[in-house]
Formats: sequence, C-alpha cells, structure tokens
Amino acid sequence: MDSQTTKPDTAQQAPIANASATAEQPWYAAYPPARSEPQAISRHDVLQLLKSETTADSAFVLVDLRRTDYEGGTILESINLPAQSLHPTIPSLYKIFSAAGVRQVIWYCGSSRGRGTRAASWFADYLNEQGDAKMKSLVLSDGIKGWVAEKGVFVRYMQEYDESKWT
Repeated sequence: MDSQTTKPDTAQQAPIANASATAEQPWYAAYPPARSEPQAISRHDVLQLLKSETTADSAFVLVDLRRTDYEGGTILESINLPAQSLHPTIPSLYKIFSAAGVRQVIWYCGSSRGRGTRAASWFADYLNEQGDAKMKSLVLSDGIKGWVAEKGVFVRYMQEYDESKWT
C-alpha cells in the first residue's frame, strides 16, 4: 500500500455477508418437515361451530398464525400465535388444549396454504406421537382471506373487522 492510499475505516462499515452463504432460509427450515397431511375444515363448518353451543365433543380453539400481516381483524374467539414461534411451543399447547378438553384445533393464516397447513401438520404429528385420537388438528380452508371474501355473516363473526384492510 502506498502512502497516498488510505485504509477504509472498517469499524464504520456494515459487515459484509459471507460470499459462500446461500440465500436466507425460510423461518420453517429450522424445524423438521411435517409428516402428516392436514385435514381441512370449511369456513361454513367453522361458522356453525361458532354459532352452536359447545359440547364436550365439539370443544374447539381457533389459532390465527399471522404475524406481520395480522391486520383487518380476526375470526371471533381466535387466539393469535404467530407461526414463526409455534413449533417449540407445541408440547405446551397440547397440554393446555388437553386440560381444557379441546377436541378440535383449527389453524389458519392468510390463505392457509403455508403457515396454516404447516402448523396443522406439525400439531397432527404431535397428536400421533402422543397416541391421541380424540383431538384433531385441522386447517381452515382458504384461511382468513376466504372467510372475509364470504362477507355477510362471516365478517359479523370477526373481532376488530376493518373492511379497508381487505379491499
């Protein structure tokens, strides 16, 4: 290096990504692939569950898996558990749902083609490992987008529904 060339101040520069690194992996790549094929439930069937009196055989929980796209409302009585943090909590969720007498766990995201399907499959895998044939892990067909597209009574069964977020 000659006397006229100055070295860059490396303390001020952002770190350079490893050139040999591959493209960033999706969040779910850190977890084992699901083995089960999830069973779907229609939005009409879920609406009937919401409208009916819950019995021991029909006790259910709705799980909204959205995180950064969680806006515009959610289906009534849903809990929000972002998919990105779900896998490690499955054993605890199972204990909670079992103790509460839940028989159907219904998972959904925007379309239920990615996170919803994956979560339902992972939970079904866990149910199989536990030998639990009483509890079902279901994915809501077409997710929250399909629910909202029905309009009418479906959006009346939503919390914090904001039509402007869906148009």
